[in-house]
Amino acid sequence: MGYASRTGTKRNLEALRKAGWSLLVSARGVLRTEGFPYALDNGAWTAHQQGTAFDEAAFVRAVELLGADADWVVAPDIVGGGGESLAYSMEWMDWLRKRCKKVLIAVQDGMVPQDLAGILSDRVGVAVGGSTEWKELQLAKRVWQASTLHVLRVNTARRIRMCHFAGADSFDGSSASRYVLTLPMLDRARRQPSLWSKQ
Repeated sequence: MGYASRTGTKRNLEALRKAGWSLLVSARGVLRTEGFPYALDNGAWTAHQQGTAFDEAAFVRAVELLGADADWVVAPDIVGGGGESLAYSMEWMDWLRKRCKKVLIAVQDGMVPQDLAGILSDRVGVAVGGSTEWKELQLAKRVWQASTLHVLRVNTARRIRMCHFAGADSFDGSSASRYVLTLPMLDRARRQPSLWSKQ
């Protein structure tokens, strides 16, 4: 499944709707689902890009408003933060599990699957994040397995094929939201039958 970053552009929304995509709503953005199936991102990537602190209050507001009906919610994380990021995510886990159907832990540079031993379940999955180089290496090695495996920030057909190879269930990106002309290419890659079955 492809999740496009939420947009308010009607033309782009109509194209995404026809293609059967879902939306990824950011806690740091406009909290509207536009009538789509959706998931909720925590906004940590936006804070990282802007060089600002993670907005916990905005995340709490977003979860209270949209968390219950989201396909899943990404727990707060620290971009590139490794074990520190996992510890921060775990601080939120009990609170999130009471409010959401499913929670994803964003794995970051330096983490290994053994770090999540005893944590993953049918309600706790994995979102592969981290730096671009680290993320692509994780996909190529197919090291992450979970009941739900999502890949963050995927904006090319090449990376979608890598998601297929890694056995991912879904990916998100902003390209199809911002540049609707890229949607047919990305959607073809999304729909291409995978040569690799999920292990």
